[in-house]
Amino acid sequence: MSVDFGFSRPSGSWLRTKATQAVGQIQFLSKDRPAFAGMTIIGAFVFLGVFGPYLAPHDPIRYTVQTANGAIMRLHAPTAAAPFGTTAYGKDVLSQFLAGARPTLIVGLFGGLGTGIIGFLVGLVSGYFGGWVDEILMRFTDLTFSLPFMPMALLLLTFISPNIWIITVVIVAFLWKMPARVVRSEVLTVRERTFVKSAKASGASDFRTMFFHVAPNVLPIGFLYTAYGVAWSIAAQASLAFLGFGDPTTTSWGRMLRQVFASGSIRVAWWWVIPPAIGIAAVTTSVFLIGRAYEEVINPEINTEQ
Repeated sequence: MSVDFGFSRPSGSWLRTKATQAVGQIQFLSKDRPAFAGMTIIGAFVFLGVFGPYLAPHDPIRYTVQTANGAIMRLHAPTAAAPFGTTAYGKDVLSQFLAGARPTLIVGLFGGLGTGIIGFLVGLVSGYFGGWVDEILMRFTDLTFSLPFMPMALLLLTFISPNIWIITVVIVAFLWKMPARVVRSEVLTVRERTFVKSAKASGASDFRTMFFHVAPNVLPIGFLYTAYGVAWSIAAQASLAFLGFGDPTTTSWGRMLRQVFASGSIRVAWWWVIPPAIGIAAVTTSVFLIGRAYEEVINPEINTEQ
């Protein structure tokens, strides 16, 4: 099985080339049923992240569901007035679920991109130059590995008022280490190949050799770990929100789980627990399913079908 990662296709217009590459990726994923299912779920998640707050029937924070006589509907199972039920505070669970997709998408997207980009650049520079550059960057990476993410994140967010962007920065600051290690290992192999040595012999600068000859050959592994970074970021954000260190001004799936736990209703209000829990689990699992499909291309020896 082979897949075009789109590193070089010079003919035709840029837009037509990108459209062809996108179609090729969709066709590739459609051949792998779990990956195709994951792609479908990710597409639905992105849609909710963009349009969810507009689709929410009520304000997730300010609106309170009430009965006909004006009583607040607390911990009501799904009804016509509240299809996903209500919280212990009388809030509409459906509205919170739809609105909560956007912060989850923002942290997942930018956390994954930040993790992938920083990790890729650190691994690329470290592996290409070697020597003292590699020593400094890898010792710094080792230091990051020695700092456990959750305790350090909780410590930092204790002294900083958390919001979506600060949480994203904290996540990126601790999760770039794994891509950096893996990319460096790949670069150490690629830099010894003949075409890299030929580029240097022809007078190509280190910058050009590194980014135009070495980087494209390790970019697939960078894409793979960027995808994994999205899943890691979503799980990390949900964990921080569940522990009470999420953005207090927004509704997210992790904060929904925090609220149901804090209210003491986690064992009885299944309609409050299931939507955010399934949402987080489905998105993170889908990312790994897609990543698994590409990993079988990058590392054919793990493909059990061959």
